[in-house]
Amino acid sequence: MPALKQPSDSISLEQYEALPENIRAEVFDGQIYYMASPSQLHQTILTELLVIIRNFLRKKARGCQVFPAPFDVKLSDNPLTIVQPDIMIICDKDKLDGKRCNGAPDFIIEIVSPGNPSDDYIRKLYYYKNAGVREYWIVDNRRKTVIVNYFEGNMYAVPYSFDSTIKVNIYNDFFINFADIAEVL
Repeated sequence: MPALKQPSDSISLEQYEALPENIRAEVFDGQIYYMASPSQLHQTILTELLVIIRNFLRKKARGCQVFPAPFDVKLSDNPLTIVQPDIMIICDKDKLDGKRCNGAPDFIIEIVSPGNPSDDYIRKLYYYKNAGVREYWIVDNRRKTVIVNYFEGNMYAVPYSFDSTIKVNIYNDFFINFADIAEVL
């Protein structure tokens, strides 16, 4: 189901925070977009990745935390931009205020929803890059691909298939074997 835009004036942080807890929404440049609930397949991929990342962070990167959606990331106050990435790693604890992450996470994974792939491939790529996210992965189960967008140094976007072992570039020694994940799908 595609994200629906609510025709209105720009939403404030207070209005966003007043939304009922069961409403899933993101805000881009002050405009609210409602989101459908994720599918079982989406949640299976999310869970597999979350466990792999959590286990790595516990052993090798204790200063960083991983969060799954729904967890707000406020990328901008003016105009208000709040997203809920599927998975994120945050290493700067000062960005966390108990409610949300204020500023760019270090690493984000979005799992493409069939109804709105342009959100992940175009809109979120633009916002994440400009906000200072270091690395952004787009996991597309329909295409069986993972696009790795690494924004530091010589920026690049590299496509991988689901049978690949993929390096998490913000760490020297972290690789995710997507073949292991594909086995449970």
